[in-house]
Parts: sequence; C-alpha cells; structure tokens
Amino acid sequence: MKRVAAMTTLPGLFAALFILGLQGCGSGSSQEQDPVVVDYPVAYVKRPITETTNTDIRVSQVSEAGGDLYLKDYAAGGAEEVNLTGSVTEGEGDVRDVSASFDGSKLLFSLRLPLIEDAEPEDQPTWNIWEYDIPSQSLRRVIVSDITAEDGHDRFPQYLPDGRIVFSSTRQRLAKARLLDEGKPQYLAMERSVDEPAMVLHVMNSDGTDITQISFNRSHDFSPSVLADGQIVFSRWNNADGNDAIHLYRMNPDGTELELLYGLNSHDSGTGGGTVQFLRPIEMPDGRILALLLPFDGTDEGGDLVYIDSANYVDNDQPTWENTGLTGPAQTQATTLQVTTDGSLSSGGQLRSAYPLFDGTDRMVISWSQCRALEDDIIVPCTDERLANPDTEAAPPLYSLYIYDGDTQTQQPIVKPQEGVIYTDAVIAVARAVPTIRHDKTAGIDLDPALVSDKAGLLHIRSVYDLDGVDEADPDIPTLADPAQTRSDQRPARFLRLIKQVTIPDDDVLEFSNSAFGATAQFGMREVIGYAPIEPDGSVQVKVPANVPVSFAILDANGRRIDQPHGFWLQFRPGEVVSCGGCHAADNPLPHGRLSAAPPSIYNGSTGSGLPFPNANPELWSDFGETMAQTRNRLQCRAGACDPTLDLLFTDVWTDPAMREPDTEFSYRYADLETESPLSDAACSGSWNVFCRSIIHYEQHIHPLWSLPRPVFDASNTQVDDHTCTLCHDTDDNGVTVLPDAQLDLSDGPSEDEPDHFAAYRELLVPDNLQQVVDGILVDILVPQTDENGQPLYETDDNGELVLDGSGNPVPLPDAPVPVPGGASMEAGSANNGRFLGLFDPGGVHAGYLSDAEKRLIAEWLDIGAQYYNDPFMAPLDE
Repeated sequence: MKRVAAMTTLPGLFAALFILGLQGCGSGSSQEQDPVVVDYPVAYVKRPITETTNTDIRVSQVSEAGGDLYLKDYAAGGAEEVNLTGSVTEGEGDVRDVSASFDGSKLLFSLRLPLIEDAEPEDQPTWNIWEYDIPSQSLRRVIVSDITAEDGHDRFPQYLPDGRIVFSSTRQRLAKARLLDEGKPQYLAMERSVDEPAMVLHVMNSDGTDITQISFNRSHDFSPSVLADGQIVFSRWNNADGNDAIHLYRMNPDGTELELLYGLNSHDSGTGGGTVQFLRPIEMPDGRILALLLPFDGTDEGGDLVYIDSANYVDNDQPTWENTGLTGPAQTQATTLQVTTDGSLSSGGQLRSAYPLFDGTDRMVISWSQCRALEDDIIVPCTDERLANPDTEAAPPLYSLYIYDGDTQTQQPIVKPQEGVIYTDAVIAVARAVPTIRHDKTAGIDLDPALVSDKAGLLHIRSVYDLDGVDEADPDIPTLADPAQTRSDQRPARFLRLIKQVTIPDDDVLEFSNSAFGATAQFGMREVIGYAPIEPDGSVQVKVPANVPVSFAILDANGRRIDQPHGFWLQFRPGEVVSCGGCHAADNPLPHGRLSAAPPSIYNGSTGSGLPFPNANPELWSDFGETMAQTRNRLQCRAGACDPTLDLLFTDVWTDPAMREPDTEFSYRYADLETESPLSDAACSGSWNVFCRSIIHYEQHIHPLWSLPRPVFDASNTQVDDHTCTLCHDTDDNGVTVLPDAQLDLSDGPSEDEPDHFAAYRELLVPDNLQQVVDGILVDILVPQTDENGQPLYETDDNGELVLDGSGNPVPLPDAPVPVPGGASMEAGSANNGRFLGLFDPGGVHAGYLSDAEKRLIAEWLDIGAQYYNDPFMAPLDE
C-alpha cells in the first residue's frame, strides 16, 4: 500500500497550561487536576499532517493516511492513550467524526480503510460507520455486509434517542430508486463544484439495517446532531441559483418538517465582515447552539467557536417574529481567544472542533492550534510586530486537545501537541440527558394515506400576495379575491410552475461537455413537474412528488415568471403537507424558510363555515379559515388534493353565474404544438402522476419552431403571406449570402464560437456584433475606438505612456466590432426580461406569428434557464 509522505516538521512551542487573554504562546504552570474531568474517558482522532491534507470544508470524501481513534480513561495530560482502531487501519487508514452515545458507553465514528495503490476511485474502500463499546472493549463496523457497506461513503454518524443512527452518505438510496422509476439509469448525483457525489442524510438501525434516505439536497448535508426536542440540526450547503453558503437546518428524524434554522443572512459575521460558514452544530445544555465559524478554505479547517441563540433569532441581528424588538447579536463568542476567520495570522490561534462536557457548565473539550509564525524555517511566537506584518508566514498548525473553562478563562491540556500531528474530533464519554424521541410519522395518523400511496406531498401557500406578512395585492387581497370586483385578467398571479432539478452523474458514468448547459451553467438542468392555478385570493394548493428537491415560480396569464423564483429547494416526504403564509422579498431580512419564526400570514381566509367566499360561486362553500385553494381542493379534487397539470389550463370556477358571466377559459396545451412535445410520457397530458415531466431540449423542441412552415391564408384559402421564421432570418437567399433581418440568423448549422450549439441558439442568447456582407462573406463591422467625447484612443505601455510608431506618432487602438443594439433578444432565466416574446404578443411587430402554445413552450424554457439540454444523457460526450 502506498503511504503519502508526511510534511517536514519543525521544532514546536508548547504551553502546558495556556491562560486565555495572553498574546502568543504562554508559559506553563502547575494546576490541580479537575476531579470532574478526570472521571470521564475522552476519545479523539489523531492523524499526521500530510502533503495532501485537505483544507476545503466542502470536500467530504477524501482521507489522510494515518488517522486513528484514541481513548484516554480520563481527560488529563497524564492519562495513557490507547489506539482503538490501529488493528483495523494498520496505521494507514483514517478516522473522523467521533460521537458518543447518550449513556457514554459507546463511540460512533467514520473509518476508512487504507487506500489501494493504483486502484481506480470506484475500487477504493469507502468511508464506513464503526462503533466502539467502551465497557466490552469491542470494535465493529455497524453495517455487517461488505457489499452494503461499500455501497457509498458514510460519514458524520450520531445516535438518535431511539437507538437508531443518523449519518450523511452518498448512497442516495431513494434518489437512485427514483431514477429507475423515471426510466433513467441509476447513478449518484454529483456536487459538481467539488467533483464529489452529494452527501445527504440517512438513518439506519443500530445493526446497520433499514437504511433510509431522509434529505434530498443537491449539495452536501452533513454534521447532524440531535436537539433536546428530538429534531436533527445539521449543516446544509445550498449551492444553486446563485446561492453558495452553508446554513443550519433542522428536521425530524424521518425527514419531515425540514426548515432553515439559522444563518441565511449571517455569513458576513466573520472577521472584518468576512464570509464564514456554519459547521459542526451541537446544542448546549441551555439550548444555545455551539457552532464552528470558518470560510470554505484558507484556514486549515480552523475557525472560531460561537454560541447561537437560535431559539430567539434566525440571523445574527434578526429575531424571530415573536421576539421582534430584540437587536442581537444572536452570536456570542464561545471562548475569549482572539480568533480570526479571514485566513490571516490569528493571534488567538485556530479552533477545529468542540464538544460540551454536559456537566452543568459551559466547559468543553476543544481542538486548538496556538498562533505560530515561521521565520527562516524556525517556528517563533506571534508577537504584535509579527501579527502587524502582512508578510509574516504562518507556521504549520499544531492542533491539540484542551479542556476549556469559560468561567476561569483557562484551558487545561489533555494531550501534548506534536509537530506534524493533528488532534481533533474529541468527545467526552459521559452520560447526558436523552433527547425526546420523535417517532416516524405514519400514514392515516400523521400523514395523508392517499398522498403516501401516490408517493406525493402537498404544497399549500395561503397567498402569493402576502409578502413577509404584508398585503401587497393591488388594492388588497379581499378585492382581488372578490369575482364581482376583479376579473381574472386583472390579477397578476395566475399559475404556479413546479420545477425539479436534474441530477448530474459522475464523469465515470457519463462524461459530457459543459456546453450541454447552454449559455450559462447557473441553472443546471431542470424539468418542469407541472402547473397549478393560483386562486383569486392568491392561494395555491397542489400535489408534488415526494423525495425530490422541488422549487416553484409564480407566473402571469401567459405562463411567464413575474417574480424572482423561489431561491431554495423544498422537500416533501410521502404524505407530508407543507404550508406557508406567502412569499418573501429577497432583500427583506425578515425570517423566511423557518415557518415558526416568520410573520403570521396577513390573510386569514374564510370568515365562516358553510358559506361561499364573498360574491363567489355558492357551490364552493368554505370552512372557517380556509383559503380558496383549500376549498377547491376539498370539493373538486380526489382525496382533497389537486394534481398539477403539464398543460396550462384556466377555467373560472369562482365567478357566480348569477352575478356576471364567468371569465373566458383558455388553455396552452402541448398537444396544440405542430412540433415535438417535451412530455416524458404522452399520457401525462391527461393524467398526471409523480413521474410526469416536461423535458425541453433546444435542438429537439425549440429550434424546429424557426423552420416550421407558417403560411397565411385569406378567407378564400388563398396563401397571402408566409410567416416562417427562417424565411427572413437566414443568411442564405437562394445561394447568395445576405444579412438576416434584425441581424438574427435562425437557420440550421453549428456556431463558430461553440460548435456544440446551433448558431441560432447563440444568436438568441449571447450578445453579438453588427455584421455586413463583404465579397459574399458576413464579417463584423469594425469602427475606430474613441472615448466618450468621440476622440481617438491610442495604445499605451505598462507605464501608461503612449506607444509611438516609427514616425513618432501615437498608435491608435485597433478597430473594434460594434455590438448589436439592445444585446441578445432572449435572457436565460427570464422570459419576461428578454424582448423576444414581446415581438409576438398583441401589439408586437410579429403578433400572431407564433401560437399561444408555442409562446408558452418558449417561455417555460427561458424561465428555467434556456438550457441546450435538460437531460445529461442527451448531451454530446466530452471528447
């Protein structure tokens, strides 16, 4: 087996007892041993620092040769340490993520056997969950079967109070099963930013059986721990739609009631307002959350420890709604060490892990590396002068273990630091209070049995016009909800689009070109799950697939997004109903994503039972407090839950015919297209199920629209015109090169800039230059470069001096192309922001050229990201 060479180590500095508040490396002194600490065993990981030591907290599946689990009978420097895993790892494996059982008798941890020299990644040992029983001194892998154990990387284990184990894993068991149900090959969904399979939360029995996936993120969910109320708090990496941060989330052990707990708008709480992430959450006895703050990279996985008052705050300076008036901060320093998180030399050193003693105090065992500098290959203390010098080089970290006591501002060493060695992930094996047991919800009691049978959940929004507890309807929700006062075409929000993100396989499964994402990779690949009507009061209730990440967008009557898309992905367990009051403004700091902390809904729904809504159809009688969506679901849909549709359909069910004529119904159906439908199954047009999708590819579904014949006939069926797009938007006129109308070429053929794309796709979505025909060839128009006053611009050297030609004259800058005015006519991510569709709407120069069904297809494709492909297996291979 191949062992990674260790880094060269240097002589170190060690303080036998570090008195907090002193600068640099304090001197040692004697102190009586703490009798409470001595009584309890301490377990920890010890590993060498290697040349390949990972420092990026988003990378979760690497290992460092030489890591093992050690145990001391008591937490003091003089206690003998015992290697618990050396017989398994032979000093060449790795151990991480240590946790202790609630009675203090067992240890859980992640262990990876030694890597196999020259083996392919898929043939290497995976991270597995192991358990050590302290009284019997027995060690076992939790999952007995070799085949099952090697089915994925398993990390971050924690005991649940009912005896099961929650952990993070790349197994993605339910997600892979879903792929088969959708007729796709099974593969692991990749987190492409770090080229790893996404790790999501699972639970299993204590004997390794009944492994069940409970979270469905497209990036990593990790570091779970159990709260006193039995819920799980964990770190979730949100890395989609412009988000890239690790917040704290919580949910039940069965995956229900997932919600943001803390940190969405608190990532600027690092040193000097720098960006930090929230890791390793664990609840203190007083209910505060202890967490490690650190950036993605640049601090050797070290950071600062804070206490978070998550019971009263959702962000550092934003209280929950019921605590409005509190000013914060929610975060307070857990130590008095002056730790920086910006990658600079930190006078207080760096903290890597922490674990409370659960003894009624704030004492904890910490992994800490003191501040050290490097001068001429010699390690020296961090003096004020060295700290002030930005060129001072940090010495290698020297993480060791200490009992930190906040009351006395001291820390007592448990092990002596060693150069080139990291001590971390320490826990005290002490009995502590057992959290409340939260039993899995069951169909017919906690969960809707019909939804469970359909493998679906239910989404209910009280009103999309409720913006952070404020009625933003014009003039107000009651007026818009009243069919006698407001017609349907006067309401801005008409439909809800449900969206699913497509999982991306590993390159070993499918290595495709990034050109498949199209003009931008920001949106990934997406599928449309379906549509639901937004009722007159702004409410919507609709069935959604369970066990997949789901997002949504609010649309106008044309099926085009009118507001920002929902920024985070929701998950629904089978039978689960997820309700929210309304919508949230992205720039509003008020709580969002944590329902219990958000403002109450401004809309109370029906004011009586057995009565219709004001001036509405009396056949739709309401129960007290119901929204219009709840009433319609209860009375008109199977088992009280309306299916979405993949066609956009409107029927006015709310207007009372006795008061006025109901509004005209309309539909935008895929069946009305003369080109290929994007439906995954033609049957989905009439009968929706959780596997129905609309999957749109540019070449297959959008591009054929440009060459589709569009003859125009008069009343006598005589052709009087032709609106075929490529008739005018083409560069070839019977063999003669011509300038296309509006400088927009929609003809077939690859792009010179990106051969994997049709030129028409690039012309529509990427800014282009004005062209002209010269000697039968299309070339860019070039003009002299000038300043804002029209004066010529000249070349300059590195010093800003003019460059002169042989005659001593300044050299003009080369002529530059002229961009097409207004830029590209389409915008990926928003149909309404581009000008393209407006040309075909009433009043546009091409009004009537495209059908409503065609405009709807283009709109949904643009809104979800204008991808070239929305199925990686359709994309060209990366040669």
